Amino acid sequence: MLTLNPHYITDNTGKKISVVLPIKDFKAIMEELEELEDIKLYDEAKKSDEASIPIEDAFKMIEAERKAK
Repeated sequence: MLTLNPHYITDNTGKKISVVLPIKDFKAIMEELEELEDIKLYDEAKKSDEASIPIEDAFKMIEAERKAK
């Protein structure tokens, strides 16, 4: 679990309107979000009825498409 140290920016009434985070906290949040997105995409792919191919073959196909351009 991340331990964050946010600083809040408030309006004239004291209502929190923005958050300022140390860059290390921001980067940690972004890494977590990327990992969650990867997990989501993996789960979606596993549910799909589409046929899968070995990763090596996928890389070869991508490289062939790049060279064709």
